[in-house]
Order: sequence, then structure tokens, then C-alpha cells
Amino acid sequence: MPVYTCTTVQSTLSGDAKAELAAEVTRIHSMINHVPGSYVNVVFHELATDEVYTNGQPAQPLLINGWVRTGHPEAQSSQLVAEIAAAASRVTGIPAQRVLVVIQNSPAHLAIEGGRVLPAPGEEEAWLQSLKDPVDDH
Repeated sequence: MPVYTCTTVQSTLSGDAKAELAAEVTRIHSMINHVPGSYVNVVFHELATDEVYTNGQPAQPLLINGWVRTGHPEAQSSQLVAEIAAAASRVTGIPAQRVLVVIQNSPAHLAIEGGRVLPAPGEEEAWLQSLKDPVDDH
């Protein structure tokens, strides 16, 4: 359900660093928002060195943009941002000053995964159960 896009300059992160960061983002999101890790998507996007700027100057930040469903408590969202930022710096070695994490959200009914409209936060169990129940077409 959630999608985290990690943007860096090319060759900033090794394959191992990407895998570890993806695992940490998944662990943190799952723990805080109480969803299975199989819901969490992490994507890496690398740009050329002349395509990333901070203060009008070429830069090498780690930008993590996450999309989640509207409805999670504000305290959880604040914890989510803080823990992902700390993990990103710890895992990648990129100083905290160069890590930016932004969480954006929209209502669950504006997203579809696997051909099904996503459930609102707190309705995941019923949604998962409906996936397991056979549909009676008669």
C-alpha cells in the first residue's frame, strides 16, 4: 500500500545499502502503522549529478518521499518520519542534514492495488479477509 521513493544522485548508494534501507523502511512502516511488510513498496530513483540541486548548487541529498493512506494518527506519522530519517542516515552513512523525508497522503479510496480499492486505516483485516473469501457469482 504505501510507496516510498528514495531519490539520490547516481552511485550514491550501493546495492547492499539500498536493500538494507528498503528493509528498514518496511520494518518501521509495518511496526508503526500495524500493516504487513508485504504492503510496503520501496523504490529507488537515481539521477545524474547535474540533476539534483540544493540552494541552487549541485548536491547529493537523500530524498525520501512516502505516500500513505489518510487517517493515521498524527503522532504515528511524526514517529514514522523521524524513525525513517534516522534509519536512512544510519544505514547509508549520509549525514542527517542531507536527508529529507516527506510523507504525503490521500484517502485510501483514491488508490487501487491488485485491482482493489485500498481499505481505510484500521480496516485492513476485513480487506484481507475479503481477499481470502471466495466470491459467489450465483
